[in-house]
Amino acid sequence: MRSIGHFIGGKHVTGTSGRTADVFEPMTGEIQAKVALASRAEVRAAVENALAAQPEWGMTNPQRLVRVLMKFLELVARDNQALAEMLAREQGKTIPDARGDILRGVEVVEFALGIPQMMKGEYTEGAGPGIDVYSMRQPLGVVAGITPFNFPAMIPMWKFAPAITCGNAFILKPSERDPGVPLRLAELMLEAGLPPGILNVVNGDKEAVDAILDDRDIKAVGFVGSSSIAQYIYERAAATGKRAQCFGGAKNHAIIMPDADMDQTVDALVGAGYGAAGERCMAVSVAVPVGKTTADRLMEKLVPRIESLKIGPSTDPTADFGPLVTRAALERVKDYVEVGIKEGATLAVDGRGFKMQGYENGFYMGGCLFDHVKKDMRIYKEEIFGPVLSVVRAKDYDEALRLPSDHDYGNGVAIFTRDGDAARDFAARVNVGMVGINVPIPVPVAYYTFGGWKRSGFGDLNQYGPDSVRFYTKTKTVTARWPSGVKESAEFSMPIMN
Repeated sequence: MRSIGHFIGGKHVTGTSGRTADVFEPMTGEIQAKVALASRAEVRAAVENALAAQPEWGMTNPQRLVRVLMKFLELVARDNQALAEMLAREQGKTIPDARGDILRGVEVVEFALGIPQMMKGEYTEGAGPGIDVYSMRQPLGVVAGITPFNFPAMIPMWKFAPAITCGNAFILKPSERDPGVPLRLAELMLEAGLPPGILNVVNGDKEAVDAILDDRDIKAVGFVGSSSIAQYIYERAAATGKRAQCFGGAKNHAIIMPDADMDQTVDALVGAGYGAAGERCMAVSVAVPVGKTTADRLMEKLVPRIESLKIGPSTDPTADFGPLVTRAALERVKDYVEVGIKEGATLAVDGRGFKMQGYENGFYMGGCLFDHVKKDMRIYKEEIFGPVLSVVRAKDYDEALRLPSDHDYGNGVAIFTRDGDAARDFAARVNVGMVGINVPIPVPVAYYTFGGWKRSGFGDLNQYGPDSVRFYTKTKTVTARWPSGVKESAEFSMPIMN
């Protein structure tokens, strides 16, 4: 059986803590590897390597920084199929979906190629008599990212590409459930010319996370995961003076107006709700049809589509989605379905009994659909993170607008309509961080920025885009005056620019 360690100082390092976790193959349910869980000492070793390597990297000219990323993009393209197969085997999503995971990460790397332009400071000549003022952006030093299991390629690239291009060294703590791809990405960065120690990967659990949060040499940390852990990381990071951007759970609503193209809407709901087995923080998990007629039309078309979804192994190119990541995740989703039934929601489609022939021990589940869900039910209030869609019927537009606006989570929301006035009003008023208009998964392009509101996001700055440069750098402002030979007397009042 494979043993997976860490990547520190440009080398693979065997774990020394004596603790390991199982890495499953979701298709079959079998254990395919053991991953080492880092101790505090191992995390510290990664930090020390990063501290030693960062000063020279931080002083490297921007062209060379970017050339490393350009070569990295070539290598990812070269190894794309192998990366997708590795990702699918460890995470469970289909290979086409795995390619999408990689591509959305690559887009942020492509954005990072332009970061030198954004690192330029400002200059004012003659801000006062003989006085010039200018600013510069400088790296923080050593920063870290703690990334989730559901996007083991995309989110690590979202984190380390901007951080490294800004001149920082990076400590990556990926999910211990699917560590293979993050380690491979670190190898490719080294092959692309990144100096050893600038990108270190430590696998681990809470002990490694706490070691990162408590280490005062780590100046910033980014996290994606559940809201409770996001809040914990945000608060503990602040205690050691770190910057933190922490993104949590979601309950993404899709509002269906009476004038919506129902065929387009159903296609969008099925893809966004059940793709990747619903294990996406931007998955649509709540459909809100406005009016009884709209709700009845939606259910009439939605039920047969969900019943006909094709679930298969990750290697099946025709499968709509594959297994969940672990048996614990599968049982958790099934438990939520049982909760919904007990709460009084109508289970219109029940996929819990699905078994994959030849893969009976895999972590498979068919799509589930609830109707007549109420906003006081747990299945509405909590993130299920599985192939379960809830229909909450709204009597009118105002009620539909209030549902996502009042919810504890505020990650993404969508509205389906042909009415431009309604769409514009909804986008302006809804209390959610990312909005789609006839777009079910409104993940912004890489040169904007990604981030939710309320319990979906903790911290002032979002992921990637211009916010990433602000997050991973600090601004230094210089006020300069060169003496003209005229001696001036001492000034004891606050200096002003006359």
